[in-house]
Parts: sequence; C-alpha cells; structure tokens
Amino acid sequence: MLSEEDLKQVKERGTDPALVEEQIQFFVDGFPFLNLSKAATVGNGIIRLTDDKMEEEVRLFELQIDEDDLSLLKFVPASGAATRMFKSLFAFLEEGKSDKSVEEFFGNLEKFAFYRDLKDVMAADGHDITTAEHSVIAEYFLTEKGLGYGNLPKGLLKFHNYPDGARTPLEEHLVEGALYANANKRVQLHFTVSPEHRDKFEKLVVEARSDYESKYGVKYFVSFSEQQAATDTVAVNMDNTPFREKDGSILFRPAGHGALLENLASLEADVIFIKNVDNVVPDHLKETTITYKKAIAGVLLDYRAAIFSYLDRLDQGTDAALLDELDAFFRNELCVMPPEEFASWNEENKADYFRKKLERPLRVCGMVKNVGEPGGGPFWAKNSDGSSSLQIVESAQVDMDDDDQQTIFKNATHFNPVDLVCAMRDRNGNTYPLRKFRDPMTGFVSNKSKDGQELKAQELPGLWNGAMADWNTLFVEVPLITFNPVKTVNDLLREQHQ
Repeated sequence: MLSEEDLKQVKERGTDPALVEEQIQFFVDGFPFLNLSKAATVGNGIIRLTDDKMEEEVRLFELQIDEDDLSLLKFVPASGAATRMFKSLFAFLEEGKSDKSVEEFFGNLEKFAFYRDLKDVMAADGHDITTAEHSVIAEYFLTEKGLGYGNLPKGLLKFHNYPDGARTPLEEHLVEGALYANANKRVQLHFTVSPEHRDKFEKLVVEARSDYESKYGVKYFVSFSEQQAATDTVAVNMDNTPFREKDGSILFRPAGHGALLENLASLEADVIFIKNVDNVVPDHLKETTITYKKAIAGVLLDYRAAIFSYLDRLDQGTDAALLDELDAFFRNELCVMPPEEFASWNEENKADYFRKKLERPLRVCGMVKNVGEPGGGPFWAKNSDGSSSLQIVESAQVDMDDDDQQTIFKNATHFNPVDLVCAMRDRNGNTYPLRKFRDPMTGFVSNKSKDGQELKAQELPGLWNGAMADWNTLFVEVPLITFNPVKTVNDLLREQHQ
C-alpha cells in the first residue's frame, strides 16, 4: 500500500507505518456505528446528588487530599485558534458583510474586557475608537496591525473585567486551580498548546504567576505540551490513495482532540480534572463550579476506594457470594451489564471478567441538562466484548438512518460539557497505560480540501469518547451554570461573562 519512499517518510516523522496502513484501511472500510441501547437519564445512568450527599462528597475529597497525600492536576486543552469566534467579523472586514452579530459587537464595544487594550492600540496610531470607522476598528481588533485577536488562541484573549484589570481564560484556570485542584498549596496545571503560541502562553504565566500565588497562598506548577506530530493521521484522495503535497510527500493532518490522549497519558497525578479552555466564569459566579468540581472528585475517590477494595478481595480468593456482590456492583453502581452468556460462565471466568473490568482507569463526567447545544451526550451502548456500559457519544458515531438509533439519540436528556475528573493510577500507584483502554473503531472520516483538491481526513477516537471507551465511567448531573462556553465573541456579552 505504501512505497519504500513513503515508508521512509513515515518513519522519519516518528509515525508507525502499521498505524498509517490501519488508517488507510479505515478509509476503505469505514468506521462502524456505535450500537446505542438507550439514553442515560437521572436514576438510570446519571447520578443526581442531593444537597447532603454533595456536602458529604466535598468533605470526602478535601479530607482525602490531606490524608492520602493525593496529587492533583488540571488538564486544559487550549491549542485551538479562536478564528471561529470572529467568523462574522472576518466576513465584515474582508467582504463588507454585516449582520446582527456584527452590529451587536460594535454596539457593545465598551463592555468587552479587551476594550481598553483596543482603544490604546488604536490611539497609538492616532485613531479615536469612539469615532473611527467600524472597518478600522475591526482591522485593529483582528489583525496584527493591532491586537491580532483573529490569530490568537482563546486562552490568551481577555474575557472578563475586574477592578484590577482584565483576565484571560488561562488566568481564570489559574484561579480555578487554586480553588479546587489545590493539594497542600501545590497547584499543577497542564495546557496543551500549538507550537506557534507556546511562547505567548509561557510569557503570560511568568507575568501573572506571582500575583495569583500571593492572592491565593499557593505555588503554581504550570506545564505545556503540543499535539505530537506522530499522532497526525494520513489524508487520502477520494479513491483512498494517499493524498500528496505538491512536492510528492504524503499529507498528514492533526487528528482532533483524540490525539491529546498521548499528552494526557504522559502526565503524573492521582486525580486529573479536565475542562475546556473557554468554559470559565468571573469570580462572582465560580462558587457553584468549585463546589461541584469537588463533589464529583469526591464521587471519584469514593468509587476508586470501592474498586481497590474489590481487587484486594479477589486477590484473597473468590466464592459465589463475592461474585454475586461484584455483579450487583457493576450493574447497579458502575452501570456495566455483562454479556448475555455471562450466567453460564464458571466462577473462574466470572472472576477474570470482573478483575479485567476493575483494573481500568475511572472517570466521573459532569452532565448538564440538554438545552440544544451541540456536543456528545450520555448513553448506554454495547461494547465489542458483548457488555453494555455508559459512553459519551457524538452524533457522528450514530447511524442516523436507523430510526431506532436516531430516536434513542434524540431522547437524550443531558449532554457532555467536557467536565471530567479522572483517577489515573492503579492501586499500586502506577499510571494506567491509557492507549490500552481506547476503542480504535470509534474514529470518523470527514471531507476536506487542500489547494483546491478534495480529500478525506480522519480523526482519532475523541478524547472523552472513543479514547476513553473502555474506562469505568460514572455520570453525575451538574447545574447548567457550570457550562459557559464562548463560541462567538458576543457570548462574552452574556451575563455569565460580565
């Protein structure tokens, strides 16, 4: 399938040739759809915490940080450019097209946290922002002539105003880290960034670190990584042959957030919080987020302790009573249903099955009520080993031509706001080999173009979808106020960001 020259090129970029062959075969064969059993709902896959239970879980989390000397880390995917935030403004600047969103932007300029910076950079060139043409303002806002926001990642844009100055999402994550990912005044944060912006992220951390350390009485340990080139996937022509650049080399493309599994796997911590870079709010709205983050981390530690205890008991020997107890634990607590033939298995096979299921990473995922936002949802789905379990599922993974599957997907009451807490180490303190627990059959293919030529691109199993398909998974309902993404610049005018 690949020539000797192709194989040489693939090896030189650090990619396994066998993976490239596998990717090309996926283009040929396609990815199978996930088989949904039903939507996860409150009481049937989604846990709703009472006020008392929430307080109990928060106490558990705070107590275990001290007693068990847990290491915590906050993982923030932050490599994407913010270009899509300004789609309408780019259309206005480049083509003169205006719409209601453009009018809303210019009509509320003073309310944005970046207003003062924009005003100052324009004034330095002799422009008064209050009287300047909108096209001039847009140019100074989007391009390198001024703030250059059109080419920056979201993490570096000023989102929120405070009396002592505006904050970027990166700084809001520093604050959040101090408030719930704080282990004995040690706060670890890890941002995945693009190579061209890494120096700007590092510079901002250097500038901001001491102020936040002083304010919150903590010590920050901030690290960065980039999406590894070896995780890029091969692009193909419409006939599934490798797509070639003008110089004849094979084109590889970034493989979506699923590629970040390698970044996550390289980190060392007992508990890792995962949250998107743009889902931050000002301080006066943080309390609910902080409480629920601690609560779902408490749930995580609660179930982790139960899993470790069962593994210890399995080590001491098995009997029918223990196997029945494990069966009930998986069905009723971890929401894992065994294969249909499970009842006919002998005790040894059942014990092996339970041990394999227990020796997996654990994640607790916050779920908010469905209000029509795009994104994955919580479902029960069938797995390749015949079991059924909880999965976060994207629409691309579902056969929408199948009426039953489409109905199940549309019956979802909640969706995933990317609010995860993960237990990364086994009972011996070793980090789980995360690649072992991904489902390679859950990637997907999309049509793209380059230099005017059509091509097909492939995304790896999503970080919180197929890349974590074989994790033990729990869903906990969290309030909508904890989900405040910024998809367009005018989202910053919502009260949650003012």
